[in-house]
Amino acid sequence: MKKKIIHIALLAATVAMTGCNDWLDMSPTDKVSEKIVWSDPTYVTQYINGFYPYISRYGSFETGDCQVGLTEGLTETLKFGSPTPGTNVGFANIIAFAEGGLAAPTAAFHFGAWDATYERIRRVNEFLYGLKKYGGNFDETTRTRFEAEARFFRGYLYFQLIKRTPEVILYDEDLLKITENKALSTEEEGWNMVEKDLEFAGKNLPPKWDNEPGRVTSGAAYAMLSRAMLYAKRWQSARNAAEEVFKLDYELMPGTTAEDYAKAFTSMTDGNTESILEYNYLVGGPNHSWDQLFMPGGDNTTMGGRATPTQEMVESYELATTGGFPDWTPWHNTTTGTTDTPPYEQLEPRFHASVLYNGCTWKGRTLEPYVNGKDGYAVYDDGSALNGRSTTGYYLRKMLNEDYTDYSTACTQPWIAIRLAEVILNHAEACYMLNDNSSANEDVRRIRTRVGLPYTNKSGEELMAAIRQERKIELYCEGHLYWDMRRWQLAHTAYTGMRVHGLKIEKQGATFIYTYVDCDRQDRLFEKKLYRIPLPETELSNNSAVKQFPEWL
Repeated sequence: MKKKIIHIALLAATVAMTGCNDWLDMSPTDKVSEKIVWSDPTYVTQYINGFYPYISRYGSFETGDCQVGLTEGLTETLKFGSPTPGTNVGFANIIAFAEGGLAAPTAAFHFGAWDATYERIRRVNEFLYGLKKYGGNFDETTRTRFEAEARFFRGYLYFQLIKRTPEVILYDEDLLKITENKALSTEEEGWNMVEKDLEFAGKNLPPKWDNEPGRVTSGAAYAMLSRAMLYAKRWQSARNAAEEVFKLDYELMPGTTAEDYAKAFTSMTDGNTESILEYNYLVGGPNHSWDQLFMPGGDNTTMGGRATPTQEMVESYELATTGGFPDWTPWHNTTTGTTDTPPYEQLEPRFHASVLYNGCTWKGRTLEPYVNGKDGYAVYDDGSALNGRSTTGYYLRKMLNEDYTDYSTACTQPWIAIRLAEVILNHAEACYMLNDNSSANEDVRRIRTRVGLPYTNKSGEELMAAIRQERKIELYCEGHLYWDMRRWQLAHTAYTGMRVHGLKIEKQGATFIYTYVDCDRQDRLFEKKLYRIPLPETELSNNSAVKQFPEWL
């Protein structure tokens, strides 16, 4: 992490005039810009607008959360089809297999986010320093609003660090405390800071903004706090934060059809009552490449199909209306296969909103993820080019834009960073940990009722299993499962000695043959040392007050 203090005047003036997010290490020769920026709330608002891209940096549409791309590719739910090293290509497979064990520099590179996140924290602290120094220019309400908005981002950023590495270096707006050599804080101290920042934001931000629906609100702060406190194992704080969100006007979107459920991933400006924190993109930028990476290869063989849902994920969905799971035994035949049609049509709405399968309708055509079909099938790591083909017999549907057909343009669907469904599940887990089974059961029922699934009250490990199941299904490809399994300390068991599977589909006349296939072709490994991401070499070489964690030596 760079330790040099950047002069606030030039930073603020740069943001105010250009909105640039990449600040330069320079020293200004005059002080006029400093006075201008802090003299007008409009300029300060433009300054703080530079923090908003941080919302998307750690989301599924971008790569700040993990260099492998989607962390679901490190779980049983998603398979990246290429062995070639690269983000959203083969990094996920390299990390999932971890042949010979992972070295500290490798793990720090893929998971750390250390340097970039500290750069962002420094920028927020510089803003808070300037606000403290010049905030007397504004009335108390305006000054408090600016502080709350900035502290949301600092809490959000430190959460990103602490969920990876519990012991981090804490800096606040006192820039004079920045020093080249500074020891790691304790995990408790780190979570204290996150909790205080997000609580302050929750108490002092408005529940909504007039004509500015994308700004951080009290609901977003409390929702983020409910997430962070699960990681901190501060169950009462997580529960309290979620209940503050429940007091506001958020509502689950209808979900008894796949079309209705998919609207939970549209913008609040389009009527999505479930969206609490989102980041909106523009064709001219900022934008993303979600569809280009994951759409079926039949849409464009030079794009798409980078990662596809696994058979394990498909078998995690229940039957619509009645609940319970189909008997998938007939499709587990790895020798001759079966001509029986899998029970896709019988599955619940979240399946149809999340997974594209053989014979379903997509962009006005029938999907063909079979051998020599338009969307194609490929054997993982057989030496041939992937060319958008699926290695599992499925394609991702969730959060794709079916109206996206001009592949020369970037993608612009919004990133819904936090939505009500997650907060309800956060509340369920916190209540379970507080021995309030009644409230936890009601939360799970609320999630399932939205998509037309029945629910019977549970207790003990059966109830916790139900909460985990709903998080897996409800939050699929939203970047939660891998980190959930880490914080539950289940990853080393679940992701060691396992392989993911799919269905190889062959067409003979009007008949399809489905054969259960191994899509990994070698066992996966999750080492326990991954429960604490190592420090990067940049910090170790620049900071004599820290040492690498012993498990990574």
